Amino acid sequence: VQLVESGGGLVEPGASLKLTCSMTGFTLSKFAMGWFRATYDKGFEWVSSISNGGLTTKYIDSAEGRFTISRDNVAKEVYLEISDLKPEDAGMYICAKGRADLYLTTNYRTPDRYDTWGQGTQVSVSS
Repeated sequence: VQLVESGGGLVEPGASLKLTCSMTGFTLSKFAMGWFRATYDKGFEWVSSISNGGLTTKYIDSAEGRFTISRDNVAKEVYLEISDLKPEDAGMYICAKGRADLYLTTNYRTPDRYDTWGQGTQVSVSS
């Protein structure tokens, strides 16, 4: 089982990015997926999750409608689009596979509800 993130970069405030999490070794359609981020000042925090079929999505409050998580179970990819990027959005964005019993009703923000992690893609926002 492997998760590989891509799409990060250094952008100016107000720009947009689309992060991609590509996976191998498991049937994506069976699992909820999430994005977390690691920053120096906030530590490790949950950002967004999507149910296995893509019908339910959850976002951190600071997303303010600027984040969109989606998935393509055929292509075995999960995406996180971020628009109107702000400096506080910066961090290492890490994709995670939910445990088999993870449903987006409770505890989906908790890292221990996920069992496989990618290495991350760095997002930097600066003018």
